Amino acid sequence: MAEPILRVERVSKAFGGLTAVNDVSFEMNRGEILGLIGPNGAGKTTLFNVISGYYRPTHGRVFFNGRDISHKPPYYLAARGIGRTFQVVKPFAGLTVLENITIASFLKHPRRAQAEAHAWKVLEFTGLADRAKIQAASLTLAGRKRLEISKALALEPTFLLLDEVVAGLNPTEADRTIELILKVRDQGITILIVEHIMRVIMGISDRLVVLNFGMKIAEGSPAQVAADPGVIKAYLGEEQE
Repeated sequence: MAEPILRVERVSKAFGGLTAVNDVSFEMNRGEILGLIGPNGAGKTTLFNVISGYYRPTHGRVFFNGRDISHKPPYYLAARGIGRTFQVVKPFAGLTVLENITIASFLKHPRRAQAEAHAWKVLEFTGLADRAKIQAASLTLAGRKRLEISKALALEPTFLLLDEVVAGLNPTEADRTIELILKVRDQGITILIVEHIMRVIMGISDRLVVLNFGMKIAEGSPAQVAADPGVIKAYLGEEQE
């Protein structure tokens, strides 16, 4: 059986007396889309930050391609194939779209001409080529979210963490972003995604992991998770008489 690309092993993360992630374990197979869901405050973004090196786990370990990366910084992980987006998009507003992506491209392409050529390829792939020369600050929210994905793809990751890249978009924009995510997966990139819009996460995920109060309460196919009484209770609360 093939080794999982990612293995999260009994990970906990505490901030003082608050435990934001509590003893969470799961594995990811190469080429799949795994959705990470749960109510607000469930610990999803904290777990993202642990996996991508922004936080060190208080307990437990994270393995990527069989290697323990639990205490490695983000730049180390980016160089080895882990890319991520952020829930709050913050492009280099005074630079053009092309310049934003070129900066990320320098990781694998140290010469300016090479980095810019790679950035153009990313722009073509993500549908931003026609906006390459405009300032990032002038993009719509949908455009800024697409730029966020583009910057992550410019790192040439094999594993991509997407943090609410569809939130705030209208239905048409959301559908276009879903198409882009599936196109990314078709390139062989494994995707871990956090998203609150259920039609999105249920429609594109191969499997789901559900967190509540920092703990994993369910894991399985979208159909299995949607029917899980513990998940229903976490989202809807106790049934009233």
